[in-house]
Amino acid sequence: MWNWLKERVLYLAWLQALVATLGSLFFSEVMGWTPCVLCWYQRILMYPLVAVLAVGILLKDKRVSTYVLPLSIGGFLIAAYHNLLYYGVIQEVCKQGVSCTTRFFAWFGFITIPLLSLLAFAIITTLMLIHRKENS
Repeated sequence: MWNWLKERVLYLAWLQALVATLGSLFFSEVMGWTPCVLCWYQRILMYPLVAVLAVGILLKDKRVSTYVLPLSIGGFLIAAYHNLLYYGVIQEVCKQGVSCTTRFFAWFGFITIPLLSLLAFAIITTLMLIHRKENS
């Protein structure tokens, strides 16, 4: 199992970035939900990952984690902050545009857009750390 994962980390990270990108576009363009400011920041960090990972795969670049980790860690930190706001752990200060605590849905009562983003960035970051360890 471990060998299977090590051989496919880049593909899995690319797939996660693609699903997250298409999911966020579905929410805004098909469902018509306007993203909050923090969602925009997370999109800015997620969308390029699709291209960066694809180029890394095509070029067989062993250093791709060097390019991906700053984006995925930055996105993870913003998503973590967003979740703290969303669940009321800290108070929202920015009141411009759509509130960062707007509840669009909660699958199974707890899977929300901020949580999906946090999980996507966590998965990509974890996969890139595995890739980095295996290619150092």
